[in-house]
Amino acid sequence: MQHVLAAEAAVDQDMAAVSDGLIIAMIVAYAIALFLFALEAAFGRRERLRNTRLVAVGASAAAPAGGTVDLDDDLAVDVRHREPEASASRHVVGAVAVVVTALAFLLNAGQIVTRGLAADRWPWGNMFEFVVAICLCGVGAFLFAAVRYQARFLGTFVLVPVLLLLGIAARWLYSEAGPVIPALHSYWIAIHVSAAILATGGFMVSGSAAVTYLVARRTELKRAAGTAVSGIAAKLPSSELLDRVSHRFVLFAFPLWTFGIIAGAVWADEAWGRFWGWDPKEVWSFITWVVYAAYLHARATAGWRGSKATWIGLVGFACLLFNFFGVNYLFSGLHSYA
Repeated sequence: MQHVLAAEAAVDQDMAAVSDGLIIAMIVAYAIALFLFALEAAFGRRERLRNTRLVAVGASAAAPAGGTVDLDDDLAVDVRHREPEASASRHVVGAVAVVVTALAFLLNAGQIVTRGLAADRWPWGNMFEFVVAICLCGVGAFLFAAVRYQARFLGTFVLVPVLLLLGIAARWLYSEAGPVIPALHSYWIAIHVSAAILATGGFMVSGSAAVTYLVARRTELKRAAGTAVSGIAAKLPSSELLDRVSHRFVLFAFPLWTFGIIAGAVWADEAWGRFWGWDPKEVWSFITWVVYAAYLHARATAGWRGSKATWIGLVGFACLLFNFFGVNYLFSGLHSYA
């Protein structure tokens, strides 16, 4: 029996060592991909995108000859046609960057799997594991956008926060693979926390697209005023397209966040005997939900597009980040172990 336990402990240590090695490997791979995406953004040629699946109906007809379109107009969306006006900086290094990002994504997934095997549990029981997991989901959402929407122009804006988060996780949040507190020994961690991780990944891409929108919007206003624009900002796609990409990922992430809150309430009832107790994590999860609900409501009923909606979405993303970092370190509550 002792030999069996010793063998299992050795396997766990080997898996932990592999997992720790993959942390460095995936950070390096993401850094290389970021560098390649930055090269494409800076030196690529601005080319039209085809089959973006995010189309403003009548966008070309809405603009008079030699004129411009109000970027905050309520534009209908049709996902079945092309948008010939959509264009972005394109270069062969961008295609290589997507491949490198996919490789880093696989390394990221491998790190999570090996850490789970080393700890013999679901590998998101602490802050370090949660950060690594949301980076995986954020990059996965970006790769989906790069393939389905030809949105690899978001690569730089997505990988910058990913690398920052991974750097913070590796430097300050890292903990050895091991058991978690009894409260986390539940099948609900695979449901509640997984939903939160997937939603956060989607919100990360939406937030990156929103920041890119603000840069593109400012560039377009400068051009409209007759000011020459150069550099990466001059090669960004239209702010309209970025606005729709950001919106599309909120539509993906919001139902998952809603489900995560509901699943968390059910788990709380099983673990603590109540569905809701105004714990700081619960409160800020709900605040985040309210802001994103306001974002979707404003777009659906008031017809808000462009800057108005983008700022609401960015407030929601700020609430999400505060819920993750601020609540965990500034407040004490039942979720402090996270």
